[in-house]
Amino acid sequence: MRTISYSEAIREALAEEMSRDPRVFILGEDVGAFGGVFGVTQGLFAEFGPERVRDTPISEAALVGAALGAALVGMRPVAEIMFGDFVTVAMDQLVNQAAKARYMSGGKAQVPLTIRVATGAPGSAAAQHSQSVEGWFLNVPGLKIVIPATPYDAKGLLKTAIRGEDPVLFFEHKMLYAAKGEVPDTEEDYVIPFGQAVIRRAGSDITLIALGSMVQPALTAAEQLAANSISVEVIDPRTLVPFDKETILASVQKTGRVVIVHEAHRRGGPGAEIAAMIAEEAVQWLDSPIVRVAAKNVPLPYSPILEEYVLPSVSDIVQAVSNIATYRL
Repeated sequence: MRTISYSEAIREALAEEMSRDPRVFILGEDVGAFGGVFGVTQGLFAEFGPERVRDTPISEAALVGAALGAALVGMRPVAEIMFGDFVTVAMDQLVNQAAKARYMSGGKAQVPLTIRVATGAPGSAAAQHSQSVEGWFLNVPGLKIVIPATPYDAKGLLKTAIRGEDPVLFFEHKMLYAAKGEVPDTEEDYVIPFGQAVIRRAGSDITLIALGSMVQPALTAAEQLAANSISVEVIDPRTLVPFDKETILASVQKTGRVVIVHEAHRRGGPGAEIAAMIAEEAVQWLDSPIVRVAAKNVPLPYSPILEEYVLPSVSDIVQAVSNIATYRL
């Protein structure tokens, strides 16, 4: 396999799906000739033209509304939200329209809509351009939520999203765009089914569930903890909706201890839902409290020192795991 970046993997998925299906098109702010603010759509405008790579006004409400309308009449739009924080501007289109169209039409309306959301703290982008907002949408039935952590997953999961018949929120962490990993040659058309977690590292003492950008720090922490004879199993759920609870529960039954790490804020974050599921369905196997490692419950600071303090770190993960490694209820 080749080694390419996360952003290149996403670009390949877009190009391949656009070549495969003429109904697929891209729309968003500066996605055309400029190539996207993070360069993800670079070259696609030249390859596919302005009809299929469409620049929109600076209005998330307008671009998501247009994408939703296109999906309802048979197209397969891929809309880009430049900064995930501003998905709030399109909340009605997503939460009250896209998520409910199939249900309210008795299954007659399909919504093959993919929303690519650039998420997370890219380094001193301050409170309005740094949030991880995936947890906000867990309370909305009808939306699928995808959080790829590697180039391989980014490509395979995006192709699955585009080929599906339901609205998908596809969260891409900004700090992962340059991350590199192995991806099959372009001749190999692969997809990754939703709802299938992956065990990134096997272990026997602690189940460490890590989302998106926290997968690599979790693996680094697991390596450090191994030096202290603590065996950590690192699980990457890959999708929050649908969620692979079977893989999680099997690991919890083996280890009896759970730490959940994500960059979203701790209060009401996705870790809270995962912890509730484990408490409801696996309490008989637990030997310690479920611990969450996440961003502190304050707006993301501009100051690099304060931002580092607020965001979860490898040392935070090591400390959390160490605290419960020998705990007994």
